Amino acid sequence: MNSKFVSLCFPVWVSALSLAQTEEEISGDSIRKLLDMSTGAMYEYEYSKAIDYSLRLIQLAEKKEDYYNLYHGYNNLGITYDELLDTIRARKSYEKALGYAELVNNDTLLWWAYNNLGNIFTSNKETIEQGFAYYDKAIEAASHLNDPDSRATPLLNKGWTYLDLKRYDEAYPYLLKVEKIIKDFEDPFIHTQLASLFGIYHAGTNNYEKSRKYFEEAIKIAEKDSLILDAVTAYDGYAKVLFKNGEYEEAYRALEKYVEYDALLYEKEKLKQMEASQARFETQQYRENLETAEREQLYKDQVIEKSEQISAIMLISLTLMLLFILLLIRNNKSRKKLIHQLKENNKELLSAKEKAEHLSHLKSRFFSTVSHELRTPLYGVVGLTSLLLEDNNNKKLEGDLKSLKFSADYLLALINDVLQMNKMESRLVSLENTPFNIHGLMKGIVKSFEFTRHQNSNTVELQISDNIPRTLIGDSVRLSQIIMNLVGNAVKFTERGKVWIKANCISCENGKCLIYFEVGDTGMGIPENKQQEIFEEFSQLKANNYNYQGTGLGLPIVRNLLKLFNSEIHLKSEEGKGSVFSFEILFEKSETEEAVTQSGDLEISEESVLKKALIVDDNRINQVVTRRILEKRDFECKVAGDGYEAIALLKKEDFGLVLMDVNMPGLSGMETTRLIRKFNPEVPVIALTAVEIQEMREEILNSGMSDIIVKPYDIPTFFSTIYRNLKVAVNADEE
Repeated sequence: MNSKFVSLCFPVWVSALSLAQTEEEISGDSIRKLLDMSTGAMYEYEYSKAIDYSLRLIQLAEKKEDYYNLYHGYNNLGITYDELLDTIRARKSYEKALGYAELVNNDTLLWWAYNNLGNIFTSNKETIEQGFAYYDKAIEAASHLNDPDSRATPLLNKGWTYLDLKRYDEAYPYLLKVEKIIKDFEDPFIHTQLASLFGIYHAGTNNYEKSRKYFEEAIKIAEKDSLILDAVTAYDGYAKVLFKNGEYEEAYRALEKYVEYDALLYEKEKLKQMEASQARFETQQYRENLETAEREQLYKDQVIEKSEQISAIMLISLTLMLLFILLLIRNNKSRKKLIHQLKENNKELLSAKEKAEHLSHLKSRFFSTVSHELRTPLYGVVGLTSLLLEDNNNKKLEGDLKSLKFSADYLLALINDVLQMNKMESRLVSLENTPFNIHGLMKGIVKSFEFTRHQNSNTVELQISDNIPRTLIGDSVRLSQIIMNLVGNAVKFTERGKVWIKANCISCENGKCLIYFEVGDTGMGIPENKQQEIFEEFSQLKANNYNYQGTGLGLPIVRNLLKLFNSEIHLKSEEGKGSVFSFEILFEKSETEEAVTQSGDLEISEESVLKKALIVDDNRINQVVTRRILEKRDFECKVAGDGYEAIALLKKEDFGLVLMDVNMPGLSGMETTRLIRKFNPEVPVIALTAVEIQEMREEILNSGMSDIIVKPYDIPTFFSTIYRNLKVAVNADEE
């Protein structure tokens, strides 16, 4: 940004007729007419005329001792000299204008004078504090006025100066004050300037998301109202923010718009500079002619000498103009060269971006492979440990087995957390809308923490308000992840205390229900200086009383998942007294109020189903674990090591369901299912997979499988899924 707001006296009411008046007519005009003509000449860059009219205005006003218009005469004179870069004369004129404003004691004139002097003094680093003092006086004088523009201008100029000095914290309060003042003031010029200044502030404080929004707002206003200078400023800042934020393609497009508007501004500024240069020459000539006229009677013999001086001045001025034009041409060539370099740099950036995307894709594939390879043996560890705990009669081994299962569960949680963060960083996570029973969901979550809560002697309370509809539509899996991460932290960092989960319906209108969730504890609490840090990845509190602190991924996962719900996490905590995490999510209300089946809630008569299962898995340990778990519930089980063996058994015998491993060598689980469906479309086939469901859910179900169970699985969920599908099979047989 190159210029600040200055105070021009009045709107220009100058017609072509008034500008064309002769000197005799002007001499008879009123003071008001001269003021209008002076202001009009400034707007038209006719600086010599502006000086002439201002001096005549001062002469007439002095005769009548009209201090009000003496102020305006000197103020216009100061603005004209300021435009001609004659800061010394501009400052002297502004100081005289201030003297008359003080005599009139008019707040409007006072703030104008102080603001213009503030602009002059802040343009020089050595006098910048004097400039701030004048701005403060302008702010005080303007505060008594009802005009938003008058009150906002000195505030904006002071904030602007702080931004130029990179003193962002000092600039921000002034920008906020201006925003409040001009909220209902419809002036596109000041609105686009303010938006750009907010963009500069947030870019300087590394808040690129907010900076981007403000620059976009500034661009929108500038383009709508053809504000070329403001469009150049906004696109320049916008491109820099996008580049810093890693959005290189968008940054390139913003730079192209910047170049486009800068070219327009360049032509406009070139014309203005040429006019100003000519005006400086004409102004100098005017002053020379004026002095010559005043001394005409005494220095007639020097007329020829003065003419030669004027000719020399003209020659020098023309030479300077020629040099200036050559400089502009040189700058234009330099700009084209820089633009070419920028395009080359952008090509390199795009190439680097493509490489980064390729590496990100490879990383996602790596994590997916690692997920399967780690979860498959973990299935055996968790499953066998659970069976040993159930069958164990030796109390001495019970503690060791529980520790083994806890370690395996922790390792599984670690793998799940790392994979979850990787997927969210790769933007592979999306929400699914399915009906679910929030009451059953919450009860299942509480049950899953039975072992952990007993370890630290805690109690877990569940408080679900009756005003929440029984059936909602949303992503219950992601909601479970959020609640379980929060409850897991609460239970882990609380000893001999209380953990609670609350859910309450804030409003339910037009088929949408806003649900408030709260997870609190009476544990160690979080210091105030750490309450933002804990939401960063791999961040942990240093607690000497806890041997197990986890990966530091739980709360970042919660924060990122809530972003998918267009929500955010809130924290209230006091060290030593506990913490309360809360958030709100908008769900759809189901058209029917029937309860949706949740894990462990299904009531099915075991006598009414065919409890005969075919286990298809190439891993011997997985076969043993799955078979023993089913046999404990009186299932008759047969095992097939590959898809071909499974097809042969299904053609010979009837089974209540098939548990099918998805990844098998030779004939995969999905290929096997497609072949089974050709001769047996009714038997339920449930997929067993160690891969994340979201990665291949659609492919699995399209192959003809009835449901999915993720390994290693929760046993209540495992049997709930099995019985749900067995019931479907019975109904199909009855039909």
